[in-house]
Amino acid sequence: MSTTTHGLTGLTCDHCVNAVTEEVSEIEGVTGVEVELVAGGTSTLSVTADGEVPADALAAAIDEAGDYRLV
Repeated sequence: MSTTTHGLTGLTCDHCVNAVTEEVSEIEGVTGVEVELVAGGTSTLSVTADGEVPADALAAAIDEAGDYRLV
């Protein structure tokens, strides 16, 4: 198991956090998702998974959740 941490912009509220959490949780192998909201700034996304999460899968999940961007 490994945990990676990413910066994420565009989040403004708990709805944003829930959308990102839901979409990232659906990636195969992901066992945990935590988002530390910094409204209007750079939030922190922590992803725990059985193995490495492909960057394109993570980016696609974030895009599906809304107008958010990895930094």
